[in-house]
Amino acid sequence: MNIGFCTCTILALLFLILSIIFALLKEKGANYVSGFNTLNHPEKYDKAYISRDMRNQCFIHFVILCIGSVLSYYLSAYVAIVAILVWLILFFRNFNLDAEKAFEKYLIQ
Repeated sequence: MNIGFCTCTILALLFLILSIIFALLKEKGANYVSGFNTLNHPEKYDKAYISRDMRNQCFIHFVILCIGSVLSYYLSAYVAIVAILVWLILFFRNFNLDAEKAFEKYLIQ
């Protein structure tokens, strides 16, 4: 076992647990999304869509890190670095400092 395998496995399990939590909580899961409780009018946002989107994002992160974990175990530890870089790119692509901008796609029309 190498450090890349261990890192990817731990992160993958974390995101799998988060994905399951958002799947089970459904609309209530939106309250656990960072920045949602700081919005001025949270009732204007589709909570079910927020929770589904977070569930899907966590599951995608899980899949990427699982692939990195398996490949780093069988091929090379450097594959884990590539998997973590891909994960970081996807993670920060959805990252916003402004809560209003982050949640504008979830507005109820």
